[in-house]
Amino acid sequence: MKYFVTGSTGLIGSHVTTDLLAAGHDVVALTRSRSNASHLPEAVTVVEGDITDKESMRDAMAGVDGVFHIAAWFYVGPGPRNVEKAERINVEGTRNVLELMEELEIPKGVYTSTIGVYPFREFDYIDETVEPNCPESAVYNRTKWEAHYEVAKPLMEDGLPLVIVQPGIVYGPGDKSYGSIRGMFRSYLQGDLPMIPRGHYAPWDHVGDIADGHRRAMEHGTPGETYIISGKPRHVVDVLECAEEITGVPVPRVVSPMVFAGLARILGVIERIVTPPEGFEAESLRFFTGVQWPVDNSKAFEELGITHRSLEEGLRDYLDWEMAQPEMRGDTEGETREVARL
Repeated sequence: MKYFVTGSTGLIGSHVTTDLLAAGHDVVALTRSRSNASHLPEAVTVVEGDITDKESMRDAMAGVDGVFHIAAWFYVGPGPRNVEKAERINVEGTRNVLELMEELEIPKGVYTSTIGVYPFREFDYIDETVEPNCPESAVYNRTKWEAHYEVAKPLMEDGLPLVIVQPGIVYGPGDKSYGSIRGMFRSYLQGDLPMIPRGHYAPWDHVGDIADGHRRAMEHGTPGETYIISGKPRHVVDVLECAEEITGVPVPRVVSPMVFAGLARILGVIERIVTPPEGFEAESLRFFTGVQWPVDNSKAFEELGITHRSLEEGLRDYLDWEMAQPEMRGDTEGETREVARL
């Protein structure tokens, strides 16, 4: 099979690309610049294009057996300063990819949504039958909701052979971003994370398991269906307690989510005047204010056969990689400074 992958240079996309190659498939990887794709295997066919420019993708997408649309603008924190960019990439970019898939009569596609389309704390139980209101918690979540429910779903209802997958909070080796999730782990490892909230409850997914879920959705997913491919939800305190067992770095102070809510209100006023430090934006702080995503992945487990490694196995794999990054190591006098012992 030959597959076209958007977002192929990102965390999820690069792992999906590698998995497809390992399974014997051909991959056409879309990137805005070939230099961004230098870390992809040589067997990948790299093409330059942009999801915000439909015609830039047409020739490369023509004739493929399937499309993985993974590309997205993903940042929680600086969202209010990037509304236009988020809408252009997440909403209009998705429209371009899926409409082109329809025009070229591509047999099947997989679109990467997110459990972030569900508002914080609105549901006691979440599965694929839930029709959520648009979340206003973050620009990323809002624009992904619009792409999911105002672009992808209507096209599916009109017959587009598309499968939607919804991962949770994704971490793992190969992450080249410095967004909210990787930034949190790096701050933790360096001892710069001052506190974490009690009650933050969401799936924390190793990227390898999410990439496998994408491949299974293409192979076994029913067109027109949505699948929550995340693992089971966990409290962020449990996640970092597991990290402490691996690294020896203590868990930061655990506080009430109301502390984050209060800080978010204060920063919401301050950032009208000045740009706050990364990770201290009002939007970022709201993310840790009592998030509750009690998702159920039984549909994906039964129909796709998804699997998830243990939290300890997943975190160890990721943290080993993170600690090996040059910027996490000191090189004064040629010696390596260990931030944490793995």
